[in-house]
Amino acid sequence: MEAASRSEFEPLTADPIPASSAAAATVPPRAPAPPAKPVVRDPPASVAPIMDRDFIARNQIVERYLSGKLPIRGATDFERFCKDNPEMLDELGLPERVHAGLRLLEASGKPEPWQEPTKKFWENPIVPLGLAGFALLLLIVSGILAGTNASKTHKIAVLTEQVRQQPLDPATSTRTIRLLPSRSGASSAPALTIGGGAAQLVDLKIDVSHSAYREFRVTIDRVDQGRVAVIHNLLKDSNGHLRLALNSSALGPGNYLLTIEGLTWRGDPEPDSWITIGVQR
Repeated sequence: MEAASRSEFEPLTADPIPASSAAAATVPPRAPAPPAKPVVRDPPASVAPIMDRDFIARNQIVERYLSGKLPIRGATDFERFCKDNPEMLDELGLPERVHAGLRLLEASGKPEPWQEPTKKFWENPIVPLGLAGFALLLLIVSGILAGTNASKTHKIAVLTEQVRQQPLDPATSTRTIRLLPSRSGASSAPALTIGGGAAQLVDLKIDVSHSAYREFRVTIDRVDQGRVAVIHNLLKDSNGHLRLALNSSALGPGNYLLTIEGLTWRGDPEPDSWITIGVQR
């Protein structure tokens, strides 16, 4: 009786709800996660995989082989399988892939893998040999030119010293020449030529018997170059000759104009006659 009365007066309480059930009741359901991609892993080294069509397709053996990502052992097994099953290559479409790759190489202008790349001209083994031969030839020519230039330099130095010293060859003979000068004017053509052999002492007898002057001045000019000498106060002898004696090696090769002028009683020169002589060496 007492228990019944207590139940009548005690409040009714609901059973406690689990936390997980409450959370499930309040949180909306999530969308199912996409299935994870199967991770392709190489079989352990200790266990040799069974190379068959299913294994090749499942593990993308062809793509990995062509991209060079297949391990050496796997590549060897795949090559052995293709050797034993050549029809597998047609099923995998490998010839079409190879042809497509070749078309891409042709479109890009690159050579096929089995062709040797075009070498530059300097990569040709003949080119270094040719350059070495050319360098050797240049070295030889340079040596010859250097020797020739040294010889020429020595000769030039010797000739320069000879010109500076102006050496005279000793006269071994005497040559007497009588000259008749021109009274109408100077001539560029020589009346005679001296030299050309052994040095001689040339005795010139210039005939001025036609002139009323007794005293003369003789000017010697090298034609088209300059004055060589002026000889003053020459007297003609009893035969009417002016006497000049010179070593044939004293003058350089060329033509020389002798201008003969008579001197007045005051010493003033008056043109009288001209004569041209040539000198050889």
